[in-house]
Amino acid sequence: MDKSHLGTGAANVGISLNASTQLRGTVHYGVASTGDPNAWNFYYVADNATQKDQDLFASGSIDNQTTPGIYQSARYGLTRKREQYTQWAPEGICFPAGSCGSPGVTPTYAGGNYFGLPFTIHGANGYTVAGPALLDYSWINGEKYPHSNQIVSNRDALIYHGDVTITPHLGGLIGFQFEDERGADPQGSYPSVERTNYDYIAAVHGDFKTRFFYSLGGSLEHYSLFGTQTTPRAGVSYYLFRPRSGVFSGTRVLFNYGDAVREPSLTDQFYSLYNFLASNGGQSTIQQLNIMPLAAPSVRTYEGGGEQYFFSQHLIFRASFFHNEFGRQIEYVGLNLVPQLLPNLAAAQQKQLETILQTAGAYELSINSEAYRALGIETSVESGIGRNLFLRGGYTYLDAAVQRSFTNNDVALLGPIPTYNNVPNGIPIGADSPLQGARPFRRAPHTGYFTATYSDKLFTGMFTSAFASRSDDSDFLAYDDINGGNSLLLPNRNLDFGYADLGLGGSFQLRSWVDVYAQAENLLNNEHIAPVGYQSLPFNLRVGLRLRWGPGSGH
Repeated sequence: MDKSHLGTGAANVGISLNASTQLRGTVHYGVASTGDPNAWNFYYVADNATQKDQDLFASGSIDNQTTPGIYQSARYGLTRKREQYTQWAPEGICFPAGSCGSPGVTPTYAGGNYFGLPFTIHGANGYTVAGPALLDYSWINGEKYPHSNQIVSNRDALIYHGDVTITPHLGGLIGFQFEDERGADPQGSYPSVERTNYDYIAAVHGDFKTRFFYSLGGSLEHYSLFGTQTTPRAGVSYYLFRPRSGVFSGTRVLFNYGDAVREPSLTDQFYSLYNFLASNGGQSTIQQLNIMPLAAPSVRTYEGGGEQYFFSQHLIFRASFFHNEFGRQIEYVGLNLVPQLLPNLAAAQQKQLETILQTAGAYELSINSEAYRALGIETSVESGIGRNLFLRGGYTYLDAAVQRSFTNNDVALLGPIPTYNNVPNGIPIGADSPLQGARPFRRAPHTGYFTATYSDKLFTGMFTSAFASRSDDSDFLAYDDINGGNSLLLPNRNLDFGYADLGLGGSFQLRSWVDVYAQAENLLNNEHIAPVGYQSLPFNLRVGLRLRWGPGSGH
């Protein structure tokens, strides 16, 4: 199931009307189709499914240097995106045998589903479970094959940006953005949506005696989905010691603060838990759990640190402390909770709703129920050695913890946090999202990188490396064992392996118009770079030629 294709075309055309005004237009179109095999290591069977995309991006802009102190630009941009997911047929082994039926044939037993081959999951935390696991539902249990779902997204935006230099030490900017977005789920059961957003931006920035630098600004953002939001931002920096020659050649301290919000994706809006309950008799659940309409996920960031320059600025060390608060983050509620969420409906009605959602491609419903904080230290160092060698490296320590979670907040409805027999000591598990007090999924507490670049007249070489410690995660196999139970779940803590990802590449100029290049990736053939359950791309090598035509190339 690995057949794929990718085709792209792009154009970038500009013209100078005069010395102060330029026009430019860009367009990029791409089509792609690839297999969607699912988590191979959990099934050893590839899903018979494809993901297709047709995307068009275009923009037109006019830039004008009105006066030496005033620069203005206006841009129009459009996006046209089409996404299609199709599962052509169920894969795996039917269990119980002969109970799954086939399209157009009524089976004698309606309880069968398709499972993968036997497997063993080895978590980085030392825990192990063995399967098979549920791969595909039989058509009689909610899905007729082949089945597809589509998402259509059209977006138009108009942006104005103006920079004003008031004095050599004081400047400002103003901006405006209008965005109109239309989304549709043509094969689903949800109506089309249109969202119009306005964003007004203003800021001032400057310095005092080229020693104290500041920036203060913000935006007033109006979203048709959830109203008006304000997002202030501020930053200051101060040179304790100005850059100069010598061993200790300059010291700067800095502080940054900012608020931000983002709009939920179209699929999040389509599959809102609040809308689902309100449309299907779940008002009592809405009141009991205080479930609200989908809102804007938010973040508030604080950062303070400094830079130290050494050896006439040939060596630069940076370090900063950050504290970020993430609120109203979107979590996803599995369809297996529909009976608890809608207890007033009969079992047949609950099953019908599950079937409708599955057919529409919604295997989970969205809700603003998660909050977490992330604090830590980020460091980097860079240095040039001679004219040809440049080194750069960094390390980040992240201490992140979930402060609120759907799994914990709704124990009144769902009962106690589940524990599973396969887990020693009855360790609680967040099957779909992290539990309160745990780390967010796939956020490693220790990460780092190192790069080295060598360049001369004919040859350029680069060594790259990235490192990560173990991180929390879930295998998301709740209710997926052969008995419809939870014996395949593993503890979240340190489930994903740590890894080192090394790469080496370079290019050599054979002639003025042709280069040969090579790039080797994953030199250690590390199989644990991807999250648990997924295959990592092994060691791979790419080689090729770069050709140039035009002035300066000799051709």
